[in-house]
Amino acid sequence: MYEKNGEKYFVVDSHMHYWDASPENWVEGAEQYAKGWIECFHAYQGLGPAETHQPIEEFQRVSEDQLMREVFDEGHVDKAIFQSTYLREWYKDGFNTTERNGSLFEKHPDKFIVNTRFDPRDGDKGMREFEENTKRFGAIGAKLYTAEWNGDSRGFKLTDPEAYRFLERAQELGVKNIHVHKGPTIWPLDKDAFDVSDVDHAATDFQGLNFIVEHVGLPRIEDFCFMATQEPNVYAGLSVVIGGLMHARPRFFAKVMGELLFWVGEDKMTFGSDYNIWTPKWQVEGFVDWNYPDSEDFADYPRLGTDGKKKILGLNAAKLYGIEVPAELQLSAGEGAQLVDEREVAQA
Repeated sequence: MYEKNGEKYFVVDSHMHYWDASPENWVEGAEQYAKGWIECFHAYQGLGPAETHQPIEEFQRVSEDQLMREVFDEGHVDKAIFQSTYLREWYKDGFNTTERNGSLFEKHPDKFIVNTRFDPRDGDKGMREFEENTKRFGAIGAKLYTAEWNGDSRGFKLTDPEAYRFLERAQELGVKNIHVHKGPTIWPLDKDAFDVSDVDHAATDFQGLNFIVEHVGLPRIEDFCFMATQEPNVYAGLSVVIGGLMHARPRFFAKVMGELLFWVGEDKMTFGSDYNIWTPKWQVEGFVDWNYPDSEDFADYPRLGTDGKKKILGLNAAKLYGIEVPAELQLSAGEGAQLVDEREVAQA
């Protein structure tokens, strides 16, 4: 819980990881890709405040003690949601798997929620793995990486027939929160595989699922905003937006936030630190203090007040995941803090 000027904020970090990109985990013959991937992540960390930067050796595989300290003890986070990215073509045991994330969840079940993942190119074997992980960790969310390499394939679309089979199964299993990486590319993945157009199609066809577009489609911010305005079950995941832009590109950050607030609205935006790229502490504190620059360039954007920041930092994600929020940390009128999806009530 973070408190500033008498206001208390319930913080849900809805996008974070516990990865292993150490050289010991690199696939023989794919070392350049494993090395290049984590070095690209490390370069992104340079967009945060200098005092938060880590040496690459530490960055490659953060310890459990460091994660717990930086996320919870120092980072103001009340609940963290693990998102998986497997990358088995480059990392022997995977880069950031459901099982690795789940090992911390099993030690600290009050702190974490584990999302699993699926890749439609894995076929029936992948379906069994998805079902088993969903059951084992009680997952109600999944992270999809449409640009991930898999054999000879360098990406898939949510509109692929096999992807629809997995989305149908997710809906049956109650895995209702589908987090899709649609944002800045990481070498050596293909930028075009992160296009947001397939989310538009799938969101219309799967009204029982919520599609949280992580990184809001950057640099395709306009495409995302118009799509998320149209689709009531599409949400804006702010990982990278806050961590990558708030400190390094403050005017561009203000523009992106303004577009999101105008088109998507504060009720459909969720905070994610993208740990361990960036730590949550400075992001939470900076976002609570944030306002537009004093310039006419930002005059036509909606203002973001304290209640809106509370929604974005935790209450919106709490609603999506059924996280119990203490009464003193909810909005005074209760708005935004309900634990029941209003669409489900309307359909009942």
